[in-house]
Amino acid sequence: MPALPAGTRNYITPAGYARLRAELLGLIDEERPKVVEVVHWAASNGDRSENGDYLYGKKRLREIDRRIRFLTKRLEAAEVTDPSVHHGRDQVFFGATVRYADGAGQERTISIMGIDEADSRQGQVSWISPIARALLKAREGDVVKLVTPAGVQEIEVLEVSYPAPAPAASTR
Repeated sequence: MPALPAGTRNYITPAGYARLRAELLGLIDEERPKVVEVVHWAASNGDRSENGDYLYGKKRLREIDRRIRFLTKRLEAAEVTDPSVHHGRDQVFFGATVRYADGAGQERTISIMGIDEADSRQGQVSWISPIARALLKAREGDVVKLVTPAGVQEIEVLEVSYPAPAPAASTR
């Protein structure tokens, strides 16, 4: 996952935050204790220099601990931003799903997400990506300039949408 640009916030959706937190808790509560148990068992078998369970287990523990540190730092710096607060608006903010057309008329749809949750296979882009930066603050019908290594191209914002707010819980 990319580093956060200096001085920026780590925007993330509530769902993205929940996924990262679940991964962290799973590592701490489930995976790490299992690996510690295997390493302890393997160490009790004597010669550690040729003990694959011991060597692999120690390596895996380092990987788990590195991931735990990374997730902890990212969650501490996270600024949870609910995109549904913009539901019904036509301006592009964090969390928007945007349908746009390039100069050749080719249409694409992307969702602007946090650095730690964007998945390009699902049409999601990080809010710090060039396309997201070009689209942020634009409105439906606006034409914006996208700077790419191939040059500057104009793209037209065709549609902006946000997830609907979750229904309020009953207080009975």
